[in-house]
Amino acid sequence: MFFFGLISLIVVSAFVFLVPNVVWFVVWLLSRSCGFQVSYAPFAWSGLALVFVLWCLVLYGYYVGRFKLDINRVEYHNTSLPPAFNGYRIVHISDLHLDSFGTHTEALEKVVDSINNLKPDLVCFTGDIVNLNPDAIKPYIPIISGIRAKDGVVSVLGNHDFFIYSREFVTEAQKDSATDEIARIEESMGWRVLRNENICVHRGGDSITIIGVDNINSSNQGFKTINRGDLPKAMNGTSGFRILLSHDPSHWRAEVLPDTDIPLTLSGHTHAAQMRIFGWTPASLMFPDAQGFSDEGGQTLYVNIGIGCTLPYRIWANPEVTEITLRR
Repeated sequence: MFFFGLISLIVVSAFVFLVPNVVWFVVWLLSRSCGFQVSYAPFAWSGLALVFVLWCLVLYGYYVGRFKLDINRVEYHNTSLPPAFNGYRIVHISDLHLDSFGTHTEALEKVVDSINNLKPDLVCFTGDIVNLNPDAIKPYIPIISGIRAKDGVVSVLGNHDFFIYSREFVTEAQKDSATDEIARIEESMGWRVLRNENICVHRGGDSITIIGVDNINSSNQGFKTINRGDLPKAMNGTSGFRILLSHDPSHWRAEVLPDTDIPLTLSGHTHAAQMRIFGWTPASLMFPDAQGFSDEGGQTLYVNIGIGCTLPYRIWANPEVTEITLRR
């Protein structure tokens, strides 16, 4: 991943440097026809300055930003919430991409400690535990198996968990086997993996239902993804107050809003493009719901921007652990 990121940075740097040069060339052509002279030096220095700023930002994102954890505390209000769950606290995490931590295990330990310090009632993980290989989980099992919550950890699978980007797994059978291995490892840690199914959480005489689907993509994202989710199957037999875990937030507008009355959906996937500028993220160009809360027609989506990385940097889009307190 490091070398892919470095190659990508070099390519982007070349493009950034080229922009002022293209401007200079256009101005130079005009100067030839209009009889005036233009110096190349300011354009060359501008290109170098832009490349320098780019590298500074990426170095910040690599050494600082990707380990600078944010703890977000938010509230979700709904009058249909069962009384016993008023004040129920869910910690929502997403997109661990464990192999992006490399040897920086102390950063992952900080994530686990931050989760446990919140003393949650339930932890919900919305997919993408690794990038390319299920073996990438194994060095980190002693750390992430330490996540604690009163009602345990519930998880679903994201697009990376189906290994569609891996060159090691070629056939569908190999990819499915690797995905099953992911689910087995998570279950061995005591997590409850919901693969188009649901569970009930009880408090006294009240209960809520947690629904989980495999990855469902509902947008033209410009890169390869996968559809393995079955929401009607996952919802089968459910009633009352329900929370859906669905990795890709595009699923919310495509199926959850028009076809269900599920009040709260938790997603990840976007990473906020691992970059934010004064709160704006380029991910919003691709996803109408790229980060945080979205509300429509009495239904709510929360998009967590993730903890790990696909490319090894985060520029002002810090890893996120979110505590969601349910209120009547």
